[in-house]
Amino acid sequence: MDATIGAKLAEGVNVLGLSVTSGQLQSLLSYMDLLKRWNKTYNLTALKTDEQILAHHILDSLAVIIPLRERFASLETLRGLDVGSGGGLPGVVLAIMNPNWQITCIDAVEKKTAFIMQVAGVLGLKNLKSKHTRIEAYDIEPVDMVISRAFASLADFANLAGQHVAATGSLVAMKGHYLEDEVQELNAQSNWRVEQYLPITVPQLDAERCLIYLKPNTKGN
Repeated sequence: MDATIGAKLAEGVNVLGLSVTSGQLQSLLSYMDLLKRWNKTYNLTALKTDEQILAHHILDSLAVIIPLRERFASLETLRGLDVGSGGGLPGVVLAIMNPNWQITCIDAVEKKTAFIMQVAGVLGLKNLKSKHTRIEAYDIEPVDMVISRAFASLADFANLAGQHVAATGSLVAMKGHYLEDEVQELNAQSNWRVEQYLPITVPQLDAERCLIYLKPNTKGN
């Protein structure tokens, strides 16, 4: 990996206010390298250059770390699902940065879940797992967090994955920006609603990003 990319990663982490170990930085760079190598055969991402992968994938995923930590600060550990994880985004990054979180990446494409298993093995991430299945067919006890990154519309995400969120947990969508038509569809076609909209700034990326927290409707709401 080019030393320049390592410097840009360190710069981005600093801008985000994240405390990282040298081991975590190396794991992030190694993950990028694995993503690039597997991508030649398995088409895990449309992005090809180190700079694109760093900004659009790694820093984009790192940008949600502090907000999520604050959201789940009361938990000693966290059980989370990354739905439609693809090449492991944000799941792999969440696992690297939070050793006390148990992250399972879900995807319907077997080659992608196989890649994540390889990443977990190479990087020694005992808190990272993957499951080849469709989220609506996954049989698991409800978890603290179900997150997705550009997986589906808010309504589809809520209807397919909401069943896996514990009563005290959160359904979290990583989106480019707030889409009013998606919110209207969510209200009309699901039993979920937007609880919080949080704009996110991603270093080295000139594009809108946000976190959208969803919660189920209850009587009286």
